[in-house]
Amino acid sequence: MVRVRLPVSEIESLYRERYRHFLRVATAIVDDEATGHDAVQEAFSRVLKKRASFRDECPLEAWVWRVVVNTARGQRRAQAARREWPESAGGGASLNGRAESDTGIRVWIATLPERQRLAIFLRYFADLDYQAIATALDVEVGTVSATLSSAHRALRRSLEEVER
Repeated sequence: MVRVRLPVSEIESLYRERYRHFLRVATAIVDDEATGHDAVQEAFSRVLKKRASFRDECPLEAWVWRVVVNTARGQRRAQAARREWPESAGGGASLNGRAESDTGIRVWIATLPERQRLAIFLRYFADLDYQAIATALDVEVGTVSATLSSAHRALRRSLEEVER
């Protein structure tokens, strides 16, 4: 394990190039764009503070994804702790600000177990490959494959139920 002190310019470049992707995933995790934005900002602040602990055994982007996902999950837990009343069914913004016609998909994804939801977000909203997802979630690549396969099966079953 070789620790590499990352230049701030590399982190800034990643932020500028991939911000929209980080925001989409963070927003999907916390179900609120403003909170998603806060999560991304907090994550990059943490990355800058901890850049000396970066080990060159994984790509920088995968390491940053792990920080973004964990920060957004923390934001979601904090939101849940502050919330006195559960959200009404059908309320709130739709996934990634899409039209209400995507509400069914949003609901189906929301019912998935957390690891499956995160894998779906990272694969299809952030366009990460399996290795990067594995690094972001701190699991093996085979676990990512199995997790996505299970998520696809569950979503397919939900779609088949609607079609009946």
